[in-house]
Amino acid sequence: MRFELFIALRYLFTRREQKFISVTSWVSVFGVALGVAALIVVMGVMNGFTTDLRDKIIGVTSHLILFNNTGHVRDDPALLETIRAVPGVTGATPFIYSELMVSSAGGGKGIVLRGIDPDSAPSALGVLARLTEGSVAALKEEHRVPGVLVGKEMARRLGLLIGSRVNMMAPQGRQSSAGFTPRIQAFRVVGIFSVGMFEYDSSLAFTTLDSAREILGWPETIVTGIEVAVDDVYKVQTVADRIVGVIGPEYYAQTWMTMNANLFAALQLEKHAMGVILFLVVLVGAFSIITSLVMMVMEKTRDIAILMSLGATRAMVRRIFTLQGLLIGFFGTTLGFALGLATCWLLGTYQFIKLPHGVYSLDYLPVLIHWQDLAVIGAASMIICHAATLYPSRKAASLEPVDALRHE
Repeated sequence: MRFELFIALRYLFTRREQKFISVTSWVSVFGVALGVAALIVVMGVMNGFTTDLRDKIIGVTSHLILFNNTGHVRDDPALLETIRAVPGVTGATPFIYSELMVSSAGGGKGIVLRGIDPDSAPSALGVLARLTEGSVAALKEEHRVPGVLVGKEMARRLGLLIGSRVNMMAPQGRQSSAGFTPRIQAFRVVGIFSVGMFEYDSSLAFTTLDSAREILGWPETIVTGIEVAVDDVYKVQTVADRIVGVIGPEYYAQTWMTMNANLFAALQLEKHAMGVILFLVVLVGAFSIITSLVMMVMEKTRDIAILMSLGATRAMVRRIFTLQGLLIGFFGTTLGFALGLATCWLLGTYQFIKLPHGVYSLDYLPVLIHWQDLAVIGAASMIICHAATLYPSRKAASLEPVDALRHE
């Protein structure tokens, strides 16, 4: 063991006098620990919220959407196969998007109707795996009344169950001798899904492409666009560029990042703001380290003078008190990691903190730990603690042995 480390440990753990200074040192340890633990828990919760929100959004709108400059895309199986062959693509499906009115015995409201291909849509839309009742395959059943999938909140508000009938009215109407008449068509509920976000669960519905074209009066070969799923959501722009390069410049792509840029930028800013605020807690612990070391230097003035008289250099004295501060920071950071990770595990396992239903996108605190965040927190904590040792260690090294021993 190095001489400086040996002395630092002796000063930290074997003090019999000046108990107040010892208490101050341990207060510093717990101050750093609480700051680190709070940072880990908050960063984990923020990561969990962001990831959960991202998964729900891209589960409804897929990772990227391809549009045509003309406003409509051809429903061409060869085009879909070309897109699916692009490296990084895991699924592609055509879709139709329209806003219309729905009514039932329980009332009426405006909704977003999405026409999908029941065969290929599950590979690109995660929401179709969130059915609480019914199935996607029921959309393909031959029936005189086409099927529709509705959100949980919409079903609750309109009093819908599996088999219930609803009427949908499209804004694109028919011109007749009696004037303009809207298109109205009956649908039957064959499935109910739950995304976990009120906006989607209350105003989104799915039907087949043919049924959507029929109520909108569209030609059989036209769709709004093509939804594409990729294997890495953070490299979606690279895949989008590849697809456009293959199918031609008349197409353009919008990714989940560009479509929700403001939302995720706000979440990222909030995460950084919380991190800065909680780093102040670590700074409080660092100021406690300064106080503890300054009082230690005052207490050990005679010991420092004796060590320097025996041959210890000023650099060695500086390292003794620097190491003592780093030991406090190390123990505090380690304890903080233990407390923070244990709290995150308890939150993720038992979910004992419940959130108001319908207010947030989920009803419990989600936790997701990234090792990059842990590395930054640990490094920042140790850097702050090291900075706190600079003044006391320099003060100790500047003592003159003769002046320190003159009045002893």
